[in-house]
Amino acid sequence: MFLTISTTGTPERPATDLGYLVHKHPDNAQTFSTSYGTAHVLYPEASDERCTAALLLEVDAVALVRRGKGKGRGGAPDAALAQYVNDRPYAASSLLAVALSAVFRSAMQGQCRAKPELPDQARPLRIEVPALPARGGADLVRNLFEPLGWTVTAEPVALDAEFPEWGDSRYVRLVLESETLTLAEALRHLYVLLPVLDDAKHYWVAPDEVDKLLRAGEGWLPAHPEQKLITSRYLSRRWSLTRQAMERLELLRLAEADDTEVEEIDNAVEDETEAEPEEKATSLGVQRRDAIIAALKASGAGRVLDLGCGQGQLVQALLRDPVFTEIVGVDVSMRALTIASRRLKLDRMGERQASRVKLLQGSLAYTDKRLKGYDAAVLCEVVEHLDLPRLPALEYAVFGTARPRTVLVTTPNVEYNVRWDSLPAGHSRHSDHRFEWTREEFRTWAGAVAERHGYEARFVPIGPDDPEVGAPTQMAVFTMKTETETENNIREAKEAKAA
Repeated sequence: MFLTISTTGTPERPATDLGYLVHKHPDNAQTFSTSYGTAHVLYPEASDERCTAALLLEVDAVALVRRGKGKGRGGAPDAALAQYVNDRPYAASSLLAVALSAVFRSAMQGQCRAKPELPDQARPLRIEVPALPARGGADLVRNLFEPLGWTVTAEPVALDAEFPEWGDSRYVRLVLESETLTLAEALRHLYVLLPVLDDAKHYWVAPDEVDKLLRAGEGWLPAHPEQKLITSRYLSRRWSLTRQAMERLELLRLAEADDTEVEEIDNAVEDETEAEPEEKATSLGVQRRDAIIAALKASGAGRVLDLGCGQGQLVQALLRDPVFTEIVGVDVSMRALTIASRRLKLDRMGERQASRVKLLQGSLAYTDKRLKGYDAAVLCEVVEHLDLPRLPALEYAVFGTARPRTVLVTTPNVEYNVRWDSLPAGHSRHSDHRFEWTREEFRTWAGAVAERHGYEARFVPIGPDDPEVGAPTQMAVFTMKTETETENNIREAKEAKAA
């Protein structure tokens, strides 16, 4: 099993810097023991103009069987023999990926003590793998590497050069070339994609493989067009691990799109609760849900979106009423959705009941075609968790694109905060609230949203309605205008403008 990494250079920036990057001196041939054989690192050429580091892995077929998964025991004789006579010593696979990680660990992590400036520098790279198993053929090889910035040459290897009519084998000779990548990026690409192309691993895939995949895939896997295939194959098609990895990759993608940290995105589950009087905390939450359900029933809604569903309290309440035929909970936080799933007992729910509910991961700051066509949408204590500059994006995603007939929005009334002795002056009810509106501010925002998108808005107080400061929660009920009403409004606006 053989792989070479070559680079070119100049006297000012010599190619032999490759030796510093991989922590292996070009003048020495080095040997390393692995669980399945011996790895050798040597330099066929090393000058200022061109330098090549070669990794040769000698696989011990007997050790591979003894330390492997135990396949072939008790089966047909040819199956047992195949454990000793196979392509593992010759074709690049997960064995070579593990050897890369072990022998070039510091280079893969982008570390170089002798010259710390080198790992961040892109350099001309040429990587050759003489025999690479490619389940999916040369086209798949190109689909995996080209989006990462590689120029790919994948030449199919004939089954037998003397008998071309036999066709090609499942192996390719791979050459990767790039001027824009760092060595660390190149090694991480190989570490993930070599076993993906082979579509087999020589060891049991445990849950910690998800962390390995995400570490090696940082910066490129969340946006890769073949992300699902890469994840599934790398995790040996273990469905539970693949789902876990895909969920975490989606969080990474959303965090990158928002230019923020994953912890800020996945923050719907807090140790602290909204600052409400202890004796009224539960009752206000129940009153809020009761008011929402009453408004939904009054609207005639059957198919409902709970946008920012959190831990699923409202979804659970809606499921108890058969008038709601389809309930979809959406949240950006996978932790919250996991808790919601446990709360709803989705894994034990009957088929008929399960057909009524669905939990989706998604950000309300982006349009989502999955959310179109529903009767109603609820944003229960959601808007105050967004930074004010992000509200127009949420507004467009819900009112401009999803466009349910009815939209319910609840939010705290900041004027009521003075009624709580336990809440220090000037503090928000929840540590993650980015703002809290007065009744007038909320009405102004809701009125403008309704006007822009063809809705009418009315307002409902929730909780004890104080004559001076109002109710603790305020709710806006948006109802879509009929086409006739919208057309009349547009005509009146045009006439007023002409006058």
